[in-house]
Amino acid sequence: MRTKKEISPHDALVKAQNLCAKQEKCKADIRKKLYDWKISSDDIENIINKLVTDKFIDEQRYTEYFVRDKFRFNKWGRIKITFALKQKQIPQDIINFAMQQIDENTYRESLKNELLKKHKSIKDAETYKIKEKLLRFAQSRGYELEISLNEIEQLLSN
Repeated sequence: MRTKKEISPHDALVKAQNLCAKQEKCKADIRKKLYDWKISSDDIENIINKLVTDKFIDEQRYTEYFVRDKFRFNKWGRIKITFALKQKQIPQDIINFAMQQIDENTYRESLKNELLKKHKSIKDAETYKIKEKLLRFAQSRGYELEISLNEIEQLLSN
């Protein structure tokens, strides 16, 4: 079994800069990479500070991209997006600002479309079972309970 050779803090900085140049990263993502590369704690913080200073890492920019992409492509709701960002140690004020960028009508329309697709795949005939499955689906996608119930009621009343 081969052991990885030691990587110097300077080489780690260069590798991290290349990573950040290819794709948006947050501090937590880079901290994990540096830790995996066996970089000392002091060096990790110095490297991250340098990346932030040089604008390779920008938590605000990262969060805005993350929110937009998870909503648009993964069809995640606000709860799931917020949870994922908190896991990445993004400050709450940055999360709140990025969440405000989601248009409310587009948000509800996205939920409605996802519920419609799910409804077509449900085989049950009993209304309460259909509601239960649709609600569970909406919750798993991270949509708020009140909005989910509202959209489910509208869907089933048509």
